[in-house]
Amino acid sequence: MEHLIEFKDVYKIYQMGEETVHALDGVSLTVDRGEFVAIVGSSGSGKSTAMNIIGCLDVPTSGTYHLGGVDVSTMDDDQQAEIRNKMLGFIFQQYNLIPKLNVQENVELPLLYAGVSAEERHQRALRALERVGLADKRRNLPSQLSGGQQQRVSIARALAGDPSVILADEPTGALDSRTGREVLAFLQKLNAEGDTVVLITHDNSIAVKAKRIIRLQDGKIIYDGDAHDPRAVVQPEEDTEGIDGFDDPAGEEVRA
Repeated sequence: MEHLIEFKDVYKIYQMGEETVHALDGVSLTVDRGEFVAIVGSSGSGKSTAMNIIGCLDVPTSGTYHLGGVDVSTMDDDQQAEIRNKMLGFIFQQYNLIPKLNVQENVELPLLYAGVSAEERHQRALRALERVGLADKRRNLPSQLSGGQQQRVSIARALAGDPSVILADEPTGALDSRTGREVLAFLQKLNAEGDTVVLITHDNSIAVKAKRIIRLQDGKIIYDGDAHDPRAVVQPEEDTEGIDGFDDPAGEEVRA
């Protein structure tokens, strides 16, 4: 079976002065259609680099990345932009809504850039807003919405392009805990309806809302499996201090 996302021995190497940094150090992973996967790690783990490559915002130094069977590892900027528009829907921590545009216009904006006709843009935006329960707010400005509603608009914007992958980068980071839980529940609902969701987070309590966790540390995968397996949130003993979800340095008591 063809995987939707496939990394094969992916390296991303940066030169920082005299130091060579392996942001990704030989990572191989796959994500299939309909999965809900959280890519987790602390600062410097490589999760943001992995997100940028999955999102066609960067390319590997070596190794290959296939998206929907297409090798995007060596694409130029224009080719990457084209496949981003066709296959990826982004949800950002800060919503990235345009203040002067109303809700429907914000949802339509990526479709405008993609050259979709005005009538089809309107229809697709309205369908997406109906899915997130905000069709009645389509004429409102972002400033007239709560934080949770603004994040749902950004989800609608991602859905309007009918993407193969919804890529959510710390989608609850700007929200209070209750609203954050609502947004995560909504992502779970989208996944239950068949959407493929890849969630990027540093927070174990968010990661366990996915069905599968891929944990990165120092550019390498240290866990890939069921999100509800205790090993999904347990890290090596020397790396547990200060990590979300640990009650003691040995990591013996783990909070889900």
